[in-house]
Amino acid sequence: MAICKANILQYLCLLLISISPYLVNARTDNRVALGSSLLASDNSSSWKSPSGDFAFGFRLLDNQNLFLLAIWFDKIPDKTIVWYANGDNPAPKGSKLELTNDGQFTLNNPQGQVIWKADSVGNGVAYASMLDTGNFILANGESLYLWESFKHPSDTILPSQVLEAGAKLYSRQTDYNYSKGRFQLRFLPTGDLVLNTIALPTDFAYGNYYHSNTSNGLNGMNSGYKVVFNESGYIYVIRRNGNEVNLTLGNIASTGDFYHRATLDFDGIFTQYAHPKAPRNGTWVQSWFSVWYEPKDICSDTTGDEGEGACGYNSICILDSFGRPTCECLLGFSLEDPNNKLSGCKQDKVRKCEPGGSNPEELFEIHALSNTFWPFSSNYERFPLSSEDECSRSCFTDCNCVVATIRDGTCWKKKLPLSKGRLERNTYGKSLVKVPKSDDSSEFPLSPNKDEGKKDQTPILVVSILLGGSMIINLIFVAAISVIMFCSYQKKQKPTRESSILETNIRSFTYKDLRDATDDFREELGRGAFGTVYKGVISSSSSRKEVAVKKLDKLIQEGEKEFTTEAIAIAKTHHKNLVRLLGFCDEGPHRLLVYEYMKGGGKWWRTGDVFKDAN
Repeated sequence: MAICKANILQYLCLLLISISPYLVNARTDNRVALGSSLLASDNSSSWKSPSGDFAFGFRLLDNQNLFLLAIWFDKIPDKTIVWYANGDNPAPKGSKLELTNDGQFTLNNPQGQVIWKADSVGNGVAYASMLDTGNFILANGESLYLWESFKHPSDTILPSQVLEAGAKLYSRQTDYNYSKGRFQLRFLPTGDLVLNTIALPTDFAYGNYYHSNTSNGLNGMNSGYKVVFNESGYIYVIRRNGNEVNLTLGNIASTGDFYHRATLDFDGIFTQYAHPKAPRNGTWVQSWFSVWYEPKDICSDTTGDEGEGACGYNSICILDSFGRPTCECLLGFSLEDPNNKLSGCKQDKVRKCEPGGSNPEELFEIHALSNTFWPFSSNYERFPLSSEDECSRSCFTDCNCVVATIRDGTCWKKKLPLSKGRLERNTYGKSLVKVPKSDDSSEFPLSPNKDEGKKDQTPILVVSILLGGSMIINLIFVAAISVIMFCSYQKKQKPTRESSILETNIRSFTYKDLRDATDDFREELGRGAFGTVYKGVISSSSSRKEVAVKKLDKLIQEGEKEFTTEAIAIAKTHHKNLVRLLGFCDEGPHRLLVYEYMKGGGKWWRTGDVFKDAN
């Protein structure tokens, strides 16, 4: 009897083992049958993973009647997209995605033309499925994957995803434009994971601005052959000898409590992010925060003789305290694409220039920039100089010269296009930018403003009419103009910070305000490369607001205008991964920034280049 019971128990165990895969599939598969379809519309449905963490379907693009075929995190507020198929060719309303009866997976526009299709798919497709890993798959009857989104990444990888030799990620153009951007991540056959810019619209790669140093030309077994984003949230390169090279350093948030992703952002930074899966008693802020990123200084690392760098041609790259590039056009230049701050800059006016012609000082003016640098690739002439005036004069009289830089006793002359310009606070070089003067007889506006021209003619017309009157009227008029000009001059001498602040809704604080708010900078939240962050409280008669005050103790002291301009630029920057700037202090030698304070015990607090637990 005991033997019989043992045999029955053994049989049941074997039966359970044999059917367990089917039980797992029944529990975890949301199979999409052949003949199923999705329609691009305002109320499009989607195919969700069993847990509901991910969804596959159409996403309406901002302010457009166009749709993106995508995969996204479905349980978080911003529905972050992690994969997309047709970024360069959005689908119009009424487009249809269909898994045909013969196993083809195609996206067609309303006229039936193919917008996108899953390639290399044979006739053996039996079903599709959105998995809990974020991988969308097409499988045969034996559940072997014939196509999967993990093998065709766009700009993001997820835990359990693997990159093999030849794999590529492309940045998008901007945060909300999913067309192919200028930045690329590649896992090379040599075993290196690299970041580089490309020459759009081609795929030609310029020099790398980051590499993982996992290739070894002398010993192939010591080279990388696979990049793994494991289920615990760590990213590493596996060498052929089995050794691992970690890219994710230190302890990270648990994948049980946090979603993870690694994205090649539109600004060229490869960043691993984490996001709480659910609030815990209000202590976790429902937003993405950075775990690590590369490179640490994209402005300086995009070197080499070719390509336009991080910010595009004719621009200056400024690294902010979060490791992100801020791109500024030179005086006399404006953005190529007003909707894309990394698009580079173009000249606003083209000036006639004839060698040996009229006095160049009548046509151009020089504006000096401190702490700016361009690589040698922009140079076409250099000479040792005895004075700044000598360098300035040489650029004035040279039709090719747009910028002259003074560095180490040498004048370097540069012509268009200027590439890879950047701000370097630890250098003492100076740049002299040659800008056309406003003289309609010798300039050609690239984008003339008709209304502006009419506005300029109005005072001329008034003066002409008045000066045609009597002597008494003229004297009264001259006296009135004198008073107006004096008042205008006095007004210009007063600080204009208030109007600038009103435009950005940020506040100017005195140093005493912030010293009192932080109780003499008592409670430190963390340190970064640019300063120290302290907790504080800003109180008014009707409210009390907790803030984080960053004391910029390593910033090279610039003029009030430069610091104020930079603070306002930060205030105008809206990014889902950044806390909001509330105000600043620019008083004497003191430079401070005031951010909103994100409450919570178990959260992460970002302080420049450091993450610190607020506990």
